[in-house]
Amino acid sequence: MMTDRVWQTLPIPAIILDANDRFAEVNSAAEMFLNLSSRATLNHPVWDVLMVDAPLEQGLERVRESESPLFINDVDVGTGERAPVPCNLQIAPMQDDSTQLLMLIAPREIAGRLGRSISVQSTARSAIGMAEMLAHEIKNPLAGIAGAAQLLSMSLSGDDLELTDLIVGETRRVVKLLEQVEQFGNVRPPNLSPVNIHDILERARKSAQLGFGAHMTMTESYDPSLPQTVGDADQLLQVFLNLLKNAAEAAGDTPGTIHLRTFYDTSLRIRRPGGHGGAPVPLQVEITDNGPGLPPDIAEAAFEPFVSGRENGTGLGLALVSKIIGEHGGWVTVKSVPGRTVFRISLPVARSGATGSPQKSKEA
Repeated sequence: MMTDRVWQTLPIPAIILDANDRFAEVNSAAEMFLNLSSRATLNHPVWDVLMVDAPLEQGLERVRESESPLFINDVDVGTGERAPVPCNLQIAPMQDDSTQLLMLIAPREIAGRLGRSISVQSTARSAIGMAEMLAHEIKNPLAGIAGAAQLLSMSLSGDDLELTDLIVGETRRVVKLLEQVEQFGNVRPPNLSPVNIHDILERARKSAQLGFGAHMTMTESYDPSLPQTVGDADQLLQVFLNLLKNAAEAAGDTPGTIHLRTFYDTSLRIRRPGGHGGAPVPLQVEITDNGPGLPPDIAEAAFEPFVSGRENGTGLGLALVSKIIGEHGGWVTVKSVPGRTVFRISLPVARSGATGSPQKSKEA
């Protein structure tokens, strides 16, 4: 029926509550938001699953009594599976039975983070261009300084020799950092072709467990029905290895856990700058760790170049992740609280025979 098709196509979570505030029906977007199937929610009390930072029990009763809708903006809504996120709620009585209520949940995180993602990519391109220019110009005098220090060391001894060794060592360290900046700016455009995201994730996981992540426990929950994405396998492997390494380093020497998850979310679309409509990015990859989380003062700018939460970090790793995923037509976000950090990557689906640029959606 047309009404069923409209109900399941709604891009935001929609829930119908019965007279006792139990789940009567949920749409596909609500299943994704709650991380529960409609069968698992049926007849269960809504407040056993949904956590809203507002006294909604009385609000629902007022909606039933007045038979008029209720609008609540900027309220935190969470579930047992996800941290609370800012949402706008709309609650209205059903026309054929006012004891039943329709609840619409509009998460504000998607629009806000998409806007930040586009802004970060633009800022990153400008910062990278300037950094490349400075790196090229600074490397030449640094080579001269190191050479002069080495010449001086031939006629020195004792404490003086230690000072020239320090000069040489520090100039080499700075040159190595500048080479990382140049390498970051010279990442080639992705060679796009249909790829299986699970093959790449498994390569990254096995590589991590044999190396930097040997002290971590890694678990997976993959959706085997996911279609292929269009991407550069080597660059996507670099992205996943980078995120896994961040998670492993955040745990320090303490054994921690990393969980890799894939799923499908049809509600996400990216509006390109200057474009019309939105390109769908339904393939979702989440990498979750139980480490200390990102420092609050950098959480919002985690993907910007030269922003790092580690004492000796360059701040280029997550910026590179953002750059690569952006060039794949996707987007990446992070949600972090102490004990739970989730990096989420959203990618487009590869059409049959797709090669070249990421697919563009028709105007919505």
